[in-house]
Amino acid sequence: MSAPKQILFGFHAVTVRLKTAQASIQEIHVDASRRDQRMRQFIERVREAGVKLIESDDDRLTKLGGSPRHQGVVARVTALAQQHSLDDLLDALEGEGGAPLLLVLDGVTDPHNLGACLRVADGAGAQAVIAPKDHSVGVNATVAKVASGAAETVPYFMVTNLARTLNELKERNIWVIGTSDQATKSIYDLDLKGPVALVLGAEGDGMRALTAKTCDELVSIPMKGAVESLNVSVAAGVCLFEALRQRR
Repeated sequence: MSAPKQILFGFHAVTVRLKTAQASIQEIHVDASRRDQRMRQFIERVREAGVKLIESDDDRLTKLGGSPRHQGVVARVTALAQQHSLDDLLDALEGEGGAPLLLVLDGVTDPHNLGACLRVADGAGAQAVIAPKDHSVGVNATVAKVASGAAETVPYFMVTNLARTLNELKERNIWVIGTSDQATKSIYDLDLKGPVALVLGAEGDGMRALTAKTCDELVSIPMKGAVESLNVSVAAGVCLFEALRQRR
């Protein structure tokens, strides 16, 4: 069976695919009316790589990419096979003797939020992002665009039963920490240098009750202003980079 086809759009997402998996690119469409330096350099790179290049217009690019935010660049690609199962990844991390840093998202269905979370996870050095299959968005062209290449570098595992997966993480001595506006303890009160999975829920509803119950500990992010909560990707950044700060 042939690998599924996928659409990527935007300079970052397509450039990262050129760097990491050039052979998976079938063709790249560019806006023929753009002649600025960024586009000229991009086209030169595509031609040097020997990838099929098709000049197009804005309307066709919007239809092909499914979004007007394509920046004049849309690629047809073969979807990359996921290299590891979550268990394989965790086995490898245990073999290396490092302390895993994982991001778990419960109920994040907005592709812009997922893309931003993947970008934050990549920046903080998280080894994986985990989400439930039935309460999440998959990686699509919008996610890849917002992630600016991180959708290619951070493994994203969608699991059938999130509570069961969290319990399996705990069996591996990974500390499962959930975030909640109601928690009295702050993220800054914790020692995050050991194996950690940080669990965040979607804006508004937050984590589901069973997810929160399964966590080892619930913490909050201190809020000093009138706003009661942060966007999930911003909250992920606060938590992941606090872990990174402590580990450095």
